[in-house]
Amino acid sequence: MSANAIGQNNSISDLNVEEKRTRKKKRNKKIKLPKIDLSHWKVTIPEGKSNGRPYEFQPPEIFDYANNTLLKKYMYNDSIKGALVFYATPQVTTSNTKYSRSELREQMKPGDNTVNWTFKEGGRMKGKLSIGEISKNKKGEYHKTIVMQIHGRLTNEQKELIGQKDNNAPPILKIYWKNGKIRVKTKVLKNLNATDKELLHKDAWGDDKGFTFKEKVGFKKFTLEVKVTDGKMVVSLNNNEFKVYDNVHMKRWRIFENYFKAGNYFQTRDKEAYAKVNYYELKISH
Repeated sequence: MSANAIGQNNSISDLNVEEKRTRKKKRNKKIKLPKIDLSHWKVTIPEGKSNGRPYEFQPPEIFDYANNTLLKKYMYNDSIKGALVFYATPQVTTSNTKYSRSELREQMKPGDNTVNWTFKEGGRMKGKLSIGEISKNKKGEYHKTIVMQIHGRLTNEQKELIGQKDNNAPPILKIYWKNGKIRVKTKVLKNLNATDKELLHKDAWGDDKGFTFKEKVGFKKFTLEVKVTDGKMVVSLNNNEFKVYDNVHMKRWRIFENYFKAGNYFQTRDKEAYAKVNYYELKISH
């Protein structure tokens, strides 16, 4: 065999190896996973059991979401974008609401809803997300969805004290995606002189006027962060705009327990409506 032939074969061999490496790199680049630890979350999906209540999955069942035939319709990986997708349609609603959701609920103790936190103890939630797809109404306007919340909860003692059937309390924070912008809503006391017992009732609280951040996020990635300390709550968008709540309403809220929520709480009952919310990162701490 000539020297030229040997050199040619070596060149072909080197090319084949390089092509394989390039293809492998491309495959590896395409597969991305979200940076989300589900150890302290349960999820509610917009599909119901025979008793009409929606399905919920908590640790350890939630960890196998990619192989769960029911769950993976509403919570699944987009391995190209590196996102955990929450898909919702107006099918099944939960108690105390008329809307459906594909939404995570914090569990400080995995599998247990009774362990929660107060404003005095504080908390922080930070997420990187985007709206993947969302339908429009008859007027041609995009539907809206809630992507983050802080929800209140009555202790068993508080529930018994006011004679309420469940532990549900109002959400102190709702963060919406609405028409491409991020809008924040909180609760305010109707009577600032209400007693501690009186403010345990849902009707003691009303809605504030709301606040909309200036930046239009549209369908781009954006970062939301919520920081709670005793009597104070700060919401930030892309670490650039900040809304600070430091008032009597926040101070009086310290009576409630709370938990974080994140995902897709879809705000419409239109039959053909749908929404997909992509979460790339999500972290909570206390």
